[in-house]
Parts: sequence; C-alpha cells; structure tokens
Amino acid sequence: MDALRRTLLKGAGATGAIAAAIAAGVLKPSQALAAEWNKNAFEARDLAGALKGLGAGGAADSKDIVIKAPDIAENGAVVPVDVASNIPNTQSISVLVDKNPFPLAAHFDFANGALPQVAVRLKMGQTSNIHVIAKADGKSYVAAKEVKVTVGGCGG
Repeated sequence: MDALRRTLLKGAGATGAIAAAIAAGVLKPSQALAAEWNKNAFEARDLAGALKGLGAGGAADSKDIVIKAPDIAENGAVVPVDVASNIPNTQSISVLVDKNPFPLAAHFDFANGALPQVAVRLKMGQTSNIHVIAKADGKSYVAAKEVKVTVGGCGG
C-alpha cells in the first residue's frame, strides 16, 4: 500500500509542477504543438512536386553530400540511410525516395553550428533512387544513390 501511495503522490506532485509552469508561462505547449511543416512538399505525389514544395526545383549536383545506404536492401520496409552534408552553412537536409507514393520521406532543419548529419530508416516499395537535398546560403544542392530492393516495403 505504501508503494502505491508514494507513486500516487509523486504523480500528483509532478502534475502540479507542470501545471504551475504552464500557468507561469515558463512552459508553452502551444508552441511545441504548432511546429510548422511543409504540407505541400510532404503531400506531393511525384518527385517534381516535392522538389517544388521544398523550393529546390533547380538544385545543383554536389559531391559534398555523402549518402551511405546499402546497394541492395533485402527488405524494403526498413532501409537504413545515413546522410551528411559537407557544404558550409547547411541549413536543412531533405530525403526523398523517387518511386514512393509520397516521395518526401524526411526533412530536417539545422540551427547555426549544428552538424548536418542524419540517420533515417526509409520504407521503399521498389528499387529506386534516394535523393538528398541540402540547402545552404539560399542555394539548393542534390545528390542521389540507387538502392535495389528485393522485398517490397510499401505494400509488397
């Protein structure tokens, strides 16, 4: 009984502390829940639409974007991809899968001084190119790598 009472009191105390922080304006949950996202880019049905939504229509090829992904993925449901940008002042990285129903798989923004590196697990329905868009100083750069999928991940 004492353990249950102690757990209940801890929970009530934590709830009270959070409520007090919200009331004092220290914690603002509306800001966390109101994170902006690029609806047009994420809901695009083709690569060109996703690139347009990202504002990266005329992206230049770059060898400074490093994509580490398997040449052959045994299971398309989980394809590990590591991305790093060696472009100075990289502000964002987007990962797109060419033949997926919704090509934009992930988008990451980086604050000043953050290391522009990400690791994602992608779902790929079939053999496709993975495109990585890096934005730096108002310009867009792209790199691509083909991944062959032996077992489909998007319904196959």
